Amino acid sequence: MARVWVVMIAVLLVGWGIVAAQDGEAAEVMATVETEPVPGSGDAADDIAIWVHPSDPSQSVVIGTDKRGGLAVYDLDGRQLQYIFEEGRLNNVDLRYNFPLGGEPTTIVAASNRRGDTIEIFRLDEATRELLHITARDIETNIDVYGLCMYVSPASGKYYVFVNGEDGEIQQWELFDNGEGQVDASLVREFEVESQPEGCVADDEMGYLYVAEEDEAIWRFVAEPDRPAESIEIARVGGDNPLEDDIEGLALYYTSDGGGYLIASSQGSDDYVVFSREETPRYLGRFKIVASETIDGTSGTDGIDVTNAALGDAFPEGLFVAQDGRNTNPDENQNFKLVPWGDIARALDLTIDTTWDPRGVGAAEGSASP
Repeated sequence: MARVWVVMIAVLLVGWGIVAAQDGEAAEVMATVETEPVPGSGDAADDIAIWVHPSDPSQSVVIGTDKRGGLAVYDLDGRQLQYIFEEGRLNNVDLRYNFPLGGEPTTIVAASNRRGDTIEIFRLDEATRELLHITARDIETNIDVYGLCMYVSPASGKYYVFVNGEDGEIQQWELFDNGEGQVDASLVREFEVESQPEGCVADDEMGYLYVAEEDEAIWRFVAEPDRPAESIEIARVGGDNPLEDDIEGLALYYTSDGGGYLIASSQGSDDYVVFSREETPRYLGRFKIVASETIDGTSGTDGIDVTNAALGDAFPEGLFVAQDGRNTNPDENQNFKLVPWGDIARALDLTIDTTWDPRGVGAAEGSASP
């Protein structure tokens, strides 16, 4: 009888677009939305950032890079709302809310530009959901830029951009209002890993930076600029470890009790590895995005992002987004796949918590995000 119940539950999970993991294998989930392909051909799409609308979460957007050309903004139906191509070859992207620009809390978006090896800063207009370029000058890194992520210090409230290079360099830049409606930056710290990194993500509560050294390991550093850049190994590639090179995108899922998850794109196995978000991260499982009747699965994923926020009827339990390295239709360029977080959580017995407010990061005490 027990076996009958197991089979019945498995059938129900398949019907919901979920296949639970068995014997350490990756659980299977399906995308419910895919974006329009990026304009650039070949290996073009790369990284994404999810922006949560302040009053109507169903109007939230996904911002994706086209490293052959620029930056695209998509709605939650996958429609392209904007494409910025004049700024260069934008590789990785991240955003933070409540940056004090002209005395107003502002959503700013940062991207690494492989044309000129610079950092680009945009403001997201919450009325139009469009990006406006507000970099005060050419913020030249003098490295071959690759990955990028943002950080808001829980100690000082200052905003930072981490950018890394193809030879292992990692730079930390402090962002500031130049007094003319634009954002400038100053270099405050430099350190390195031994070989090429790309994916990175910063924990704005715990004060950590996670870096994916593609062929080696995920490392953790203290994110404060006045602290030593001592690395702690979180997970390594190969052997009995769950990661297969390249390690690419990294993302954090926050919960209101200080918990959550660190998620990594394991490009070599075409799946995503989940660790606990705690002082000593634990491996919790893995999942892959497989094809449905209408949307193909993902493979060779570069960038990922996740939010716990309830984003309307389409994603009421949060959202996970992944770049797809190979669209099934060879005539289509690369794109991004959107997966309900609830499907992933149920497949791996993870938490669904829509109460933590991503827009609260950086907000002044007692004030609300606009």
